[in-house]
Amino acid sequence: MADVESFTLDHTAVRAPYVRLIAVEHGPRGDAISNFDVRFVQPNEGEIPTAGLHTIEHLLASLLRDRLAGLIDISPFGCRTGFHLIAWGEPAIADLVTAITDSLRAIAEDITWEDVPGVDAFSCGNYRDHSLHSAREWSKAILAQGISLDAFERVGV
Repeated sequence: MADVESFTLDHTAVRAPYVRLIAVEHGPRGDAISNFDVRFVQPNEGEIPTAGLHTIEHLLASLLRDRLAGLIDISPFGCRTGFHLIAWGEPAIADLVTAITDSLRAIAEDITWEDVPGVDAFSCGNYRDHSLHSAREWSKAILAQGISLDAFERVGV
């Protein structure tokens, strides 16, 4: 089986929340695609409940596209501690942190249920599994800790 970077990362050494560049790959025409680890919760110490994570996912999919050029996808980790963020080019981590922070602030303070995209049977494969309350609370908790540009140093320590 192929080696997967995530399975070689020492999850006991990282300090969430952070944004970390996993890899930059170049296509046959030279186009760059960057893959980032957007970690919101300390691995093996907690996880975002599925309904809250699902709602954060739907909101970030839209909010980040408003704030970041070249976003391809943002998808949750199965362990529910964060997301893969895939983008065209090689965006600066600081720019990602700003866009993610602004998006989480919107979730924590401004978003109403009517703003959440894809929460019906037509547009979501599991539309009953959402929680805006959980998404708000987790967004507040992540913002309170601050998002680091360095996966191996805790913010404010």
